[in-house]
Amino acid sequence: MKQENSINRRSFLKSSAMAGALGALGTGGATALTSCSGGGSSNAPKPLKASGTYYVPDLVDLATDGRPLKAGVIGCGGRGSGAAINFLNAANGVTITVLGDTFKDRADDLAAKLKNEKGIDIPESQRFTGLDAYKQVIDSDVDVVIIATPPNFRPIHFQYATEKNKHSFLEKPICVDPVGYRTIVATAKQATAKNLCVITGTQRHHQRNYVESYKQIQNGLIGEITGGVVYWNQNMLWFNERRPGWSDCEWMIRDWVNWKWLSGDHIVEQHVHNIDVFTWFTGLRPVSATGFGSRQRRITGDQYDNFSVDFEMENGIHLHSMCRQMNGCAGNVSEFIQGAKGSWNSETMEIKDLAGVTLWKFDEEAEKQNFKQTDPYTLEHVNWINHIRGEKTIDQASETAVANMAAIMGRESAYTGGKTTWDEMTVAALDYMPVDVDLTAKMDMKPFTVPVPGKPLDNN
Repeated sequence: MKQENSINRRSFLKSSAMAGALGALGTGGATALTSCSGGGSSNAPKPLKASGTYYVPDLVDLATDGRPLKAGVIGCGGRGSGAAINFLNAANGVTITVLGDTFKDRADDLAAKLKNEKGIDIPESQRFTGLDAYKQVIDSDVDVVIIATPPNFRPIHFQYATEKNKHSFLEKPICVDPVGYRTIVATAKQATAKNLCVITGTQRHHQRNYVESYKQIQNGLIGEITGGVVYWNQNMLWFNERRPGWSDCEWMIRDWVNWKWLSGDHIVEQHVHNIDVFTWFTGLRPVSATGFGSRQRRITGDQYDNFSVDFEMENGIHLHSMCRQMNGCAGNVSEFIQGAKGSWNSETMEIKDLAGVTLWKFDEEAEKQNFKQTDPYTLEHVNWINHIRGEKTIDQASETAVANMAAIMGRESAYTGGKTTWDEMTVAALDYMPVDVDLTAKMDMKPFTVPVPGKPLDNN
């Protein structure tokens, strides 16, 4: 196994379905997944979008049987390991044959997990390590790849997978900066041209209560959308303090969730889920973002602990975005969307009119009675496999890229103290990839400082 310990994204970029039960249950009126459906035909709401003009996934328990599929996993940490098991649980006739990770212990850990839990033996010759492990995984005899590396690397890996005609599952976020955003958008177009299937790890798109809520809103139950608030407030995530023998690069990658060049900061890495719900439900892009944030208690890395961002959307409505990772503070992971005739709240999965009367509520008990599989992390793989086996191209990367860029806009506004715009950020030269990423050599650590609003930030 060849191991390569350096990478430069700049030089690389230069060189280089059956009818679903949910669909049947969720069309109009009261359904097996719906309660408190209000209104008769005489005062039926005006749809925001006509039925059949927007995408609704077939969220069936298990993918349809079909041709065998061999997968390679790139990034064998917690999310990569989870996605590997989700893939195997999603269908019959699928397996994992090759693993890749920056570090050998990570690949070995996932190999042991697959053997113990699924009886799949990945020989050491099929476990690749180093910063170029993704190439060896993609170049092997696999049909699909699961990309769950630290986010900054995902555009590169997606691009290479598409060049090699592999279907991709991209964990979110799918980029951390404008350069990565443009790579994702261009590669998604190439993937579609090649009839490849690309699913992203925005699992709410495969969560039945969200999908049913989306349909109700498109049916017009809350009227025209007038604004919203999205939250991801929780305790601080994990961190790894530096250990003897770790190089600069190894430490940062092993502690990646705390470094802005690797994760994009938590507004991009985590809060993108909530922002995505609003951009998905409205179909709108942000025009501008004005935000602020700070670092109060984070132990490692160079990120903030909190962000608050005001987004102005294309039609003039506003979205307030709030996220925080601080112990001992109030928690809230949810979305709230206001309409002219009512509102939707993801905490309760219900729609209320302006007087506070419940018009609709998702029926969790009905879901449990009608479906065996209720895990959205598995259902996204069910949908992916069904598209591949049904030879029906799907591109979720382009849609996810909108929410991802919104989060980037909010982050940069908070970092700089300025107002960011979609038009400026989507063409910006901002590239978070260091020029000297190397697992063995000493890196220039000066750029990895906590941003100060009103002071220029140099990531190059």
